[in-house]
Amino acid sequence: MRASTFRARLMTMLPVAPPFLWIALFLFAPYCLLFCYSFWSVNEFQIIQRHITLANYLHLLTTPLYLTVILRSLRIAFSVVVLSLLLGYPLAYFLAFHAGRHRHLLYQAVIVPLWVSYLVRAYAWKVIFGNEGVLNTLLLWLHATQHPLGFLLYSPFAVIVTLTHIYVPFVVLPVVASLEKIPRELLESSSDLGARPWQTFLRVVLPLSLPGVISGATFAFLLSFGDFLAPLLLGGPSSVMIANVVANLFGADYNWPLGAAVAVVILLIVVAILSVTQRLERRWRTA
Repeated sequence: MRASTFRARLMTMLPVAPPFLWIALFLFAPYCLLFCYSFWSVNEFQIIQRHITLANYLHLLTTPLYLTVILRSLRIAFSVVVLSLLLGYPLAYFLAFHAGRHRHLLYQAVIVPLWVSYLVRAYAWKVIFGNEGVLNTLLLWLHATQHPLGFLLYSPFAVIVTLTHIYVPFVVLPVVASLEKIPRELLESSSDLGARPWQTFLRVVLPLSLPGVISGATFAFLLSFGDFLAPLLLGGPSSVMIANVVANLFGADYNWPLGAAVAVVILLIVVAILSVTQRLERRWRTA
């Protein structure tokens, strides 16, 4: 009896064994190695493993440069979330309630940009915002300005616009999914009871769509917070984000222990944000 029970459990576990091993080898193991590296030190480009030290974390927490970059990354990510919601929610609302027979076509139009390389989309904005780019050329032709606008490129503005364009679909898709789950009978009942459209939206549609809003905002925030390429291509010294610092520590500076400590702090911030958003989403779903 025990042999048959063990065999049944083994057969049940076999299908999940490959993905479990994949996650363990290529996700969990690198995190463990990264965590170990953060307690080591480097001396004359040699990583010293003999002594466990907290010097990397102390240096990170007491150096204004790293704290400034972390706060800047959080600020840019928050700006991207706000803009993505302002642009994405109306589009999602239109797709869910007013697109009609063109819904699938518009839905595909939202997804198609995801098929284009991230590098191509980021570089396209570099072409648009350049001193001789599309936008400055148009403004000069319209005599709206006498000189090219330098703040358009190599600035936080360029980084925020680019990240918003790239991550808006990640906001639209979960919001559309939440809006489509709202029973249309609730909207009709609200209208029959004398509620105006804006009252129905604020009291019925918006609360019921909040799980999708939270999911989309979480996607946009975390992806923007850890972004590396957009600040590299379109940002200047005032737009360096935390992922660029980590890449520099692992690359040019060859200070892997400090880079690992910064990466661990980033991971802790991401885990904390995910925990908060999951609690909020669970609360709204059960409310």
